[in-house]
Amino acid sequence: MSAPVDPRTGWDLPAPGDMARVAQPEPLVTRVLAPNPSPMTLDGTNTHLVGEPGSGQVVVVDPGPDDPAHLAAVEAAAAARGARVVAVLVTHHHGDHAEAALPWGRRFGAPVAAASVQVAGPGGRLLQPGETLRLAGTTLDVVPTPGHTADHLAFRLASGAVLVGDHVLGRGTSVVTHPEGDVLAYLESLRRVHDLGPSALYCGHGPELTEDPAAVLRFYLDHRAHREQQLLELLAGGPRTVDELVATVYAAVPRSVWPAAAQSTRATLAKLGAEGRVEVEGDRVRRA
Repeated sequence: MSAPVDPRTGWDLPAPGDMARVAQPEPLVTRVLAPNPSPMTLDGTNTHLVGEPGSGQVVVVDPGPDDPAHLAAVEAAAAARGARVVAVLVTHHHGDHAEAALPWGRRFGAPVAAASVQVAGPGGRLLQPGETLRLAGTTLDVVPTPGHTADHLAFRLASGAVLVGDHVLGRGTSVVTHPEGDVLAYLESLRRVHDLGPSALYCGHGPELTEDPAAVLRFYLDHRAHREQQLLELLAGGPRTVDELVATVYAAVPRSVWPAAAQSTRATLAKLGAEGRVEVEGDRVRRA
């Protein structure tokens, strides 16, 4: 099985480090880039402000790190829209998305909503899969997208675009964390978002994907299948440790992301184990 081709390679996307700090990909949405770049967060966390133009209100999705400069940029973006923040929504509990949720909720006097009480807080709102939120003069559909984490959500906008958090990245592919992540759930979530027919994917990290969102989702599915095949082919040569598998499969990837690759590899092996295709013997894995 040959490696799938990433359709984004031919798109006119900003180079790493060249994303605008503030952008408006569509009238409903303003994106503010947090100053927390890293190998895992790419250019930084994308905080999205969502609201009907002229409504005087916005919803903040994924406030990100509790950073004074980022808060000032978000407040300036809301002011430029003539809007106040009426809610804070969070896709999942990872700190680069959720750290600022409760302190910013208090600052704005706005409720915090997420899939887990850990993020929403004792006075927050627990979001239910499939519900529709009517906020800031528009609607946001709550789409369950577990896989990257168990509590991951996406939000489908009235325009047809989907705020996907870490479910899909603007560059590269997302990590399925282990042991919390679940590859089977992740694949189902990818298909769920694909079936929505999104007009755009607004990612938690990296640039907006507007040219052919469905092609990116298909690539993600093909990429996961390719990784499974790579692992099975390597294990056909005898038992290997996870570190040995990662060193071979991700040989062309910077070592700084190998720990994350090991998480995804363990999550994939857990799926293959549940399917009876591999077995674990101590710290080594072999084909069943």
